[in-house]
Amino acid sequence: MQNEWLYIGLFLIVGVALPAASLIMAAIITPKKSNPIKNSTYECGMETVGDSWVQFKAQYYIFGLVFLIFDVETVFLFPWAVTLNKLPLFAVIEGIVFILILLAGFTYIWRKDALEWA
Repeated sequence: MQNEWLYIGLFLIVGVALPAASLIMAAIITPKKSNPIKNSTYECGMETVGDSWVQFKAQYYIFGLVFLIFDVETVFLFPWAVTLNKLPLFAVIEGIVFILILLAGFTYIWRKDALEWA
């Protein structure tokens, strides 16, 4: 029983220590002397003319989210595919249903033209 709590405690310690270490390192490494050149935005070595704020189409974000969703689902399918010959019939059917849901989502976004880049 205590061995399980040891893993949880270790996980919490590492979960707090890693972000804290990165914040401490960022505070140590930052430049101490600030000047306008260091604080300016670097953009190909040329100063911008006019308003440099550009609004992107929402479709680019949707394209990225769709890619991310299908990428994560592929990660979930990989262990299932590796152990497919050892799985019971119920697990195989669950995997097939999961793939069918993914195909339905893929068909939906295809018909909505979310995969069109321009």
